[in-house]
Amino acid sequence: MTQKLFFVLFCLAMAGCTMQKDLTKQQPLKKDTPVEQKTEAPKSTIVVIETSKGSITVQLDGENAPRHTANFIKLARQNFYSGTTFHRVIPGFMIQGGDPNSKNEDRTTHGAGGPEYKIDAEIGLTHERGVIAAARQGDQVNPKRQSSGSQFYITVVPTRHLDGQYSVFGKVIKGMEVVDAIAEVKRDVRDNPLDPIVIQKVSVQ
Repeated sequence: MTQKLFFVLFCLAMAGCTMQKDLTKQQPLKKDTPVEQKTEAPKSTIVVIETSKGSITVQLDGENAPRHTANFIKLARQNFYSGTTFHRVIPGFMIQGGDPNSKNEDRTTHGAGGPEYKIDAEIGLTHERGVIAAARQGDQVNPKRQSSGSQFYITVVPTRHLDGQYSVFGKVIKGMEVVDAIAEVKRDVRDNPLDPIVIQKVSVQ
């Protein structure tokens, strides 16, 4: 049976009102094959995400999130992210990318793809402005809060209401103006930029 994968709905209190947004909706992965749970990664690795809007430099935290760091490095070295897009952007919140489906013209599939494995949760780091964290299925089908294989998001503001729910594995150290610019582009009803924001390459320094 096919089910939609989606991020947990969360609440934001603003001016006495409650707003609800979900981070992503994804199709179910075809099979669950977690990455090696004893993965070791460098304590600190720099990666550069080159986009059609400019470059974003990220410092990965291999000490606190070794599995996510190792996975991101592996995919970068495989050129997995080249040609994908930031398929969901929300001003004052985050930008999300890393889905291989976003290479396709059919926008209804964007946000539904990725490798056929999950990564065990490494929850602990907080959601400050400019952190990079992993997308995942919702708690209903994913009580262990394992991360999906490739999709990630970068916050444009502190989003502390997400603390304890998602695996943060690094932080932007250069190029936040690029992240901010991406978050403000015109988008469709799915929050997908009208003019695709393409990830040209992710380089490991």
